[in-house]
Amino acid sequence: MKKNISSVLKNLGIQELNPAYSTGQIWSAAKNAKTIDSFSPVDGQKIARIQVATAEDYETVMKTAENAFQYWRSLPAPKRGDIVRQFGDALRAAKEDLGTLVSYEMGKSLQEGFGEVQEMIDICDFAVGLSRQLYGLTMHSERPHHRMYEQWHPMGIVGVISAFNFPVAVWSWNTALALVCGNVCVWKPSSKTPLCAIACQQIISKVLKDNDMPEGISNLLIGNAVGDMINNDKRIPLVSFTGSTRIGRTVATAVAGRFGRSILELGGNNAIIISKDADLEMSIIGAVFGAVGTAGQRCTSTRRLIIHEDIFEDFKNRLVKAYGQLRIGDPLDQYHHVGPLIDTAAVDMYSKAIEKGIQEGAEFVVEGGVLSGENYNSGCYVKPCVAVVKNHFEIVQEETFAPILYLIKYKTLEEAIALQNGVPQGLSSAIMTLNLREAEQFLSASGSDCGIANVNIGTSGAEIGGAFGGEKETGGGRESGSDAWKGYMRRQTNTINYANTLPLAQGIKFDL
Repeated sequence: MKKNISSVLKNLGIQELNPAYSTGQIWSAAKNAKTIDSFSPVDGQKIARIQVATAEDYETVMKTAENAFQYWRSLPAPKRGDIVRQFGDALRAAKEDLGTLVSYEMGKSLQEGFGEVQEMIDICDFAVGLSRQLYGLTMHSERPHHRMYEQWHPMGIVGVISAFNFPVAVWSWNTALALVCGNVCVWKPSSKTPLCAIACQQIISKVLKDNDMPEGISNLLIGNAVGDMINNDKRIPLVSFTGSTRIGRTVATAVAGRFGRSILELGGNNAIIISKDADLEMSIIGAVFGAVGTAGQRCTSTRRLIIHEDIFEDFKNRLVKAYGQLRIGDPLDQYHHVGPLIDTAAVDMYSKAIEKGIQEGAEFVVEGGVLSGENYNSGCYVKPCVAVVKNHFEIVQEETFAPILYLIKYKTLEEAIALQNGVPQGLSSAIMTLNLREAEQFLSASGSDCGIANVNIGTSGAEIGGAFGGEKETGGGRESGSDAWKGYMRRQTNTINYANTLPLAQGIKFDL
């Protein structure tokens, strides 16, 4: 049942909010201040008007963050972990309201909104354990009476630039790990989903305040200009950017130009190989959810199905039948499978992609189109569509952030893997097969070239326990689980001489 959004905002502490410099102002923007409006793609209604950060705001936040880092880095890591634990507990209490806001402001289904908040809770739990496991190695020295080891230190201020499609989860992946590692964070969220960011800032700020922590440990700056400020600021040694490959190139160039580090999570053009030995019922579920979940606006969304020629027609017919059962509408109504695209600009991209596909020879077996009428008055609802194509089509080589699924036929597994790898992006991939040899070949060094490779599950979605990220034009970054924490720290090798002489490495003699 759809909740009253005003009460959701009030519960999250962002009604008539006039906070300090870290979030700007909503509802009551100062005279002549630059603002952005948050519109819901669900019904086209304006939710709030938000004042964006100025260059002066940015400098104030940066100075505060620099001061906070001096304190935060000296706090024992398990103490930092305990604060992140409390953040996770606060998210548990706010899950229903925050998940509802995510669904309404971004447009994903209510279940996916709740699931995104659950990812935040999970990464906090992961980070709490990590706070006692920031291990370094010990090494045997070639010199007598010497001890060598390595340790990991925080880097400083971490800049997080997140995208609209996961307006809160990706920030938490970065922030939870960065905080337990001893860093402080400055977050620039998507200007398409600013209220979700303000809600998160309110939640974490209260936790920090309740623990008598200084201002500046977690900071929020809203506005498109903030991204360039972060990318070019030498005071920020690490920038984590999630977004398009096109903008990712600009970020990578700017950050590398000042010898900073970047974690890049960029485009995906993900494929599922459907073997003739696949469980077809299970494959249909994985393919359909991967293609239409979040209205195709996940970086891990399934864009291509590479189907064995022996089952191509059968699987295509099953897919067409499944698409005929999809229910499109208000994502806060759990009866619906597919919600809106984020805005009308995304709808325009969807329409142009279909036109380009037709020009190149795509055969649409499930027609697309923009929906209109009383239930679709935001202008952001579209029909998920399916087309038979060739992998080399220009539109197939691109990532269109919309529910357009391409079908491609193959003969041999080697051909299928070549088709799967034959795009510029390298994020997520999957094979549906009950053939052990096929599964192992797909996962081998001569198999998928993606950062994520799955067997008998789809491309969409990931657990926080594993490192998340991809290769090629996906950027090569890793976030979330495994040893991704090392990306937020600097490694230091230490050697201690406890002898009464000074032997040199490699047996060098230097007598005075």
